[in-house]
Amino acid sequence: MKRREFITLLGGAAAWPLAARAQQATKLPTIGYLGSATLATESQRMAAFVQRLRELGWIEGRTVVIDYRWAEGRTERYAEIAAEFVRLKVDVIVTVGGAVAAAKQATATIPIVFAGAGDPVGSGMVASLAQPGGNVTGLSVQSIDLAGKRLEILREIFPDVRRLTIIGNVEYAATVLEMGEAQAAARALGLEVARSEIRRAEDIAPAFEALKGAAQALYVCPDATINANHARINTLALGARLPTMHGVRDYVEVGGLMAYGPNLPDLYRRAANYVDKILRGAKPADLPVEQPTKFDLVINLVTARALGLEMPATLLARADEVIE
Repeated sequence: MKRREFITLLGGAAAWPLAARAQQATKLPTIGYLGSATLATESQRMAAFVQRLRELGWIEGRTVVIDYRWAEGRTERYAEIAAEFVRLKVDVIVTVGGAVAAAKQATATIPIVFAGAGDPVGSGMVASLAQPGGNVTGLSVQSIDLAGKRLEILREIFPDVRRLTIIGNVEYAATVLEMGEAQAAARALGLEVARSEIRRAEDIAPAFEALKGAAQALYVCPDATINANHARINTLALGARLPTMHGVRDYVEVGGLMAYGPNLPDLYRRAANYVDKILRGAKPADLPVEQPTKFDLVINLVTARALGLEMPATLLARADEVIE
């Protein structure tokens, strides 16, 4: 081997440890993404989040690491995943709804951004919308405030409805609040109201058995358990000849009659704005909780025909999307 080649090789070998140390010194920031349901049910929202991060300069695998975990609708998994993120020392945790409480219990120092929460103040996630305090902030979905509007729309297409059942997972605090608001709104419309309380996926089928003959329409309160089982719920509702009102667009894509609520991909895009600010040094306590600005009314005409319902032309004209 020539002397010059040997010196070059030796110099390169000496540089290897330096390169390795430099790579360690510039460790990429890590986002812990705690999905409440599954990748299949949350793919559109997740894609909106990742795309917005890219627009802000955070490119997965190049300038940021995103560590995904999926609870698959099992609320008992929240604490386990949150604890794992704490052990991994992620820089920020992104999650939604009921998983926020588990993340908050796991850490008081790692910033937590929720892409959607039913009642962040009432459920104790933040001190106030304007001044969240602590290590948690994000976006409210205003699901409770929209309960009355959803029932007005349901009544518009089904004026003869008299008996309504509200189904939801009462293990989620925001669902309990929404059920109460929906009950009050239904009674104000002169409806007889019943509650169908579930706590786990295994409670869904028995709940529908109890509904037979007792309800004419079904109001579905969204949460992780419902989200992971929404196709099954719609199948059971269709079998029971029950029109369904949802708060999440995705539920209508798989057989639900209609949904009215915030545009979730838009909320996840805006959650990326929070992450960007936090990774650049902002504190969650200084970032006010924001509310939705885009709302979608989605109607499934295929389901309407299967139920023998005629949708008013005025309502179809107002819809943001009609599935045919």
